[in-house]
Amino acid sequence: MSFLSYLINGVSLGSIYAIIALGYTMVYGIAKMLNFAHGDVIMIGAFVMLSALNTMSLPLIPAVLVAVVACTVLGVVIERVAYRPLRNAASPLAVLITAIGVSYLLQNVALLIFGANTVSFPNKITLPALSLAGGSLVISSVTIVTIVACVVIMIALLLFINRTKAGQAMLAVSEDKGAAQLMGINVDGTIALTFAIGSALAAIAGFLLFTAYPSLDPYKGAMPGIKAFVAAVFGGIGSVPGAMIGGILLGIIEILAKAYISSQLSDAIVFAVLIIVLIVKPTGLLGKKIQEKV
Repeated sequence: MSFLSYLINGVSLGSIYAIIALGYTMVYGIAKMLNFAHGDVIMIGAFVMLSALNTMSLPLIPAVLVAVVACTVLGVVIERVAYRPLRNAASPLAVLITAIGVSYLLQNVALLIFGANTVSFPNKITLPALSLAGGSLVISSVTIVTIVACVVIMIALLLFINRTKAGQAMLAVSEDKGAAQLMGINVDGTIALTFAIGSALAAIAGFLLFTAYPSLDPYKGAMPGIKAFVAAVFGGIGSVPGAMIGGILLGIIEILAKAYISSQLSDAIVFAVLIIVLIVKPTGLLGKKIQEKV
């Protein structure tokens, strides 16, 4: 029964990684950019939500909505100020360096505003836990909410991309920006919308992550962001279903590694598995090899 408990915890952690990875994979799939500041957007969203809960005394749902709005605006501003001027840069290295710079900027802004001390993030989820097998297996309310949220977000995102004009515009821009612009699609607006959606998902992921692991400081978004990027690459970066599968598999591997091998080596094992997968299948589990047209 302990293995099943570890497996459920792995799916829960992996669901958080999957939600974060969706932001990475959407931005890369459409704008062909790696937004390494994404993990720090998670941290900013968590601090905004904490302030809404404690300072403004808002209930849970309004506090989450405040964090979502704040992260959405932050994502759009980052895209407009930092990334859009470099979209046609001669070297993609310029965008990568800028992303790292934005990450450090967000960390230091959080240090100035919220301080360097580690704070405890409250668990405001009051749903009852689920007891199975005569009480020998108990699934916490946080785990249930996390898994359900991941599934709902995944379905909603796929429906949005495949059934709406904005989603179809995203697919067109991801295929060919020039052709999409000739067809009357607002490429800048579509990419900004992608950043907005990814950042909104980061706020939700931050709420779930820090509710499950209630220790928050200005540096806490970095490692989950890196692991979510690993999950996106694992599943096939640019693939929305791949981000979900990669995130869940990554969470399961991490939890099982901590339980059965070593908690100190769990991160190393996660990255080692990624290396092995990429050696066997360089495009990731669901990634497609892109043919260059000459």
